[in-house]
Order: sequence, then structure tokens, then C-alpha cells
Amino acid sequence: MADTLRPSLRLRQSEQRMVLLIGDLIASIGAVFGALYVWREYNHYVLLAKGFTERQIKIFFPNSVETPIWFYLLPLIWLLLMVELYEPHAAASWRRTIRGIAIAFFVGILGYSFIFTFNQDPNSLPRIGVGGFLIIAALLTLGWRGIYIRLYTSSGLMRRVFVVGAGKAGVALAEVYRGLRPPPFSMIGFIDDDVHKAGKRYHGVRVLGQSKNLLKLIDEFGISNLVIAITDEIKGGTFQAILDAQERGVEVTRMPIIYEEIMGRVPIHHLESDWVIRSFVDQVRVSGVYELLKRLMDIFGGLSGLVILAIIYPFAALATIMDSGLPIFYSQPRLGMGGTVFKIHKFRTMWQDAESDGEVRMAAKKDPRVTRVGYFLRRTRLDEFPQFWNVLRGEMSLVGPRAERSELVAQFQKQIPFYRARLLVKPGLTGWAQINYGYVADVTETSVKLEYDLYYIKHRTLGLDFQIILRTIGTVFRAAGR
Repeated sequence: MADTLRPSLRLRQSEQRMVLLIGDLIASIGAVFGALYVWREYNHYVLLAKGFTERQIKIFFPNSVETPIWFYLLPLIWLLLMVELYEPHAAASWRRTIRGIAIAFFVGILGYSFIFTFNQDPNSLPRIGVGGFLIIAALLTLGWRGIYIRLYTSSGLMRRVFVVGAGKAGVALAEVYRGLRPPPFSMIGFIDDDVHKAGKRYHGVRVLGQSKNLLKLIDEFGISNLVIAITDEIKGGTFQAILDAQERGVEVTRMPIIYEEIMGRVPIHHLESDWVIRSFVDQVRVSGVYELLKRLMDIFGGLSGLVILAIIYPFAALATIMDSGLPIFYSQPRLGMGGTVFKIHKFRTMWQDAESDGEVRMAAKKDPRVTRVGYFLRRTRLDEFPQFWNVLRGEMSLVGPRAERSELVAQFQKQIPFYRARLLVKPGLTGWAQINYGYVADVTETSVKLEYDLYYIKHRTLGLDFQIILRTIGTVFRAAGR
């Protein structure tokens, strides 16, 4: 039976993000007032415990809580800490929602503790108020996000999609869609003019008809979106049917765009040859303001990272020497922005002469060359901390593609389309690919990681950079690096 809900009532990704943002803002504002109530009640209880009567409290302590102005800015800080959960697919997952809220809570606690420790006037940073806000904000946000997940996963509010074209691109989209839980939309079926494909199923999605019947099928199945997955020239009749559907209010999107939306990466094997020119020359021109703010963020992050490095160095150095001897660091030439060569610095995590045969090999999961201490340093990402020096020097950025060896770049650009495009930006200490995929062991996995890198280069903003940094902090605390 067709879904009778009008397509216009189904939320697009931008609209979903706005709904999430408004809901989180309301929850965090509620947390401010809840925290103020808890704070006042606590102070009232303390005064009673000290022997003051209710009358004395009203006379001498009419305002038991002196609220600093910055306290009312906590909702904005909470929204920044929640930045990972404004991607609709992540917001639709209970597991990722709980993890994201927990990370936001603990990062908030750690940030407050750091400021409280070095603040000259600890009384200006109320522990009860801030702690109460974080707890109440986490609980209210969790409740609101539970309501959102319930609404998002209901069939009435999810987009209903036809894929026009059951060829290589369309089938690839169906394959990745089948592996997503929860699904980002309802893929109803394929539309394809090849009579030999009629009624066939590809990854569980059936070919329902031809383009000449497109409008009738849209009405029958209550379709809200069309995804165009035709890589060759579109025939005149098909093109006109798509235009007619768009005039009726059906949203039309190309396959690479919807792939980027649901996967957070670029489908490099389903792109035209001029994609780099159109994406990184015609469409993507990051502003000078972004570049300036990103560099300032790099300088601040580099200095902060070097301070932390100075703290952890004695422990990491001693552990490394006891485990596998000297040296403590290792340096290696890597390719930077535009193919410039620079020397990267890291804590040594592998045995000495790990490539004694002279063969350049990629680091792999459960790599036998990794020492016991090196395994811990990699899991916590502590091995990367010496690279803050590279960030401060401007050879790297806090966020960007992984800095790779020239030998591997030369090898991969022969095997993987668009591989050298990752050199359009500075390499990063962390990045979109690193937090989503980790280490790779072969060309196929390297292709997937490149898809994440190109997505970052195409969509990079300060908001995305901040999200990546927060998720990296969560990886460090969970020791989930590889």
C-alpha cells in the first residue's frame, strides 16, 4: 500500500539537522534552569546545616546563588560538544547517540576540571552549577534524542526513494544501503528501461518498472525522492519523466551526492573523469577567513599539544626504553600539501629495523612489527603527539588526510583513481578518514579511506574540523585507535 504522507512533510537532511539543533538547544536551556534550581537548593541546604533559620536566610542571603554571565552560555558549549550527532544517520542510531552524549559529558567534565585547576579564583567556577548542568543536559538530551529516533525510524517520516538506473552505480548504492542500520531512508525499488531487468532484485531491491510509467509508480508507492544512478547519457523520454516528477515536488538527486550523504565519503569508482575539476576548482573555494581561523586553531592546538607532550614524554620514553630500547622517536619523510616533502616525528611503536629488507609496507591491524608499548601508544593515539611540532611549523594541520610516504603515493596513484587529489590540502594529525576507518592493509581498503579523505576535502569547514577533533578526543579516552 502506498504511503499517503505527502513528500513535502518528509524532512531533508538540512531540515533534520535544524530539528536536532533546536531540540538540543531547548534541552540545554532547560538544563541551565534545572542546574540553577539544584544549585540554589544545595546552597539553601548548606546554610540550614550551618544553623541559619529560614528567616535569616531570607534576610541575609536573599540571592544564595550569584550566577555569572558565562553560565548562561553553557547551552552553546553543549551544542558544540554534541557536534558529532548532527549527522542524521548518526542521530538515528541509539548506540552512536548514547556514545556521543557520553563523550560530550566527559569532555565537558574534563574541560571544566582543567580550567578549575588553573583558575586563580576557584569560587568563580561553581562545581555544583556546572556539574548539575552537564548531568541534566545529558539526561534531557538523551530523552529528546529518543523521541527523535522514534520519529525518524517511523515509515511515515522517512524519505521513500526510487533509484533510476539498475546498472553498476545503482546496484552499488543498493549494496551500501543494505548494510546501513538504521537505514537513512526507504529504498522502494529501481526504475530501469532494460526489459531484461524487469522484476529482478539487486541486494534485495526490486526493479519495479520503466521510466514511461514513472509518474504512475511515484503515485502508487508515495515516492518523495528520485536518485539518478545513470552513468551514460539519459534518454529523452527518461529525462522528461524525471523533470515531470520534479515539477510534482519529488526531490531529484544524483547517485554520488546521495552516496556522500549516507556514507560520509565520495564514491571514487562511480565518478566522471572531470570530477576533481568540478568539485575542487569550480565548486569548492574555501574562504580566506576559514584558512586564517584554521591556522590559528592549528597554532593553538600545536602549542597545547606540545605542553601535553612534555607531560607524557618521561613516561612514554621510559616505557619504550624498558620494552624495546632506544631510540624513543622515529622520523620519516612524508608528502605534504602539493607534494612537498617534510619529515614527520612520532614515538617509535615498532621494533628497530622493522623494514630491514628495504621493502616499504603499510602498517596493518595486529602488525607483528609493533611492540607491546607501541600497541598501547597506537591505541591511545599518544604516538602521534610529537607531530604537534609539525603542526606548529605549518607542515601539517590538526585535521586533514594522513601524511603518506612518497613511495606509497606513487604506487597508489597508479591503482586508485583521484588518489593524488588528497595532496590538495595539508596532511592532518587526525582526519575524517582516520576516525572513520583507521589503518588499511591493501589497495581496496586504501580506496575506501581515500573516499573519506576526498569527502573531507570537498566539505571541509570549521564545524567539521571541530567534530573530528572531538571524536578523536573520544578515541583517545576509549583507547580505540589502531
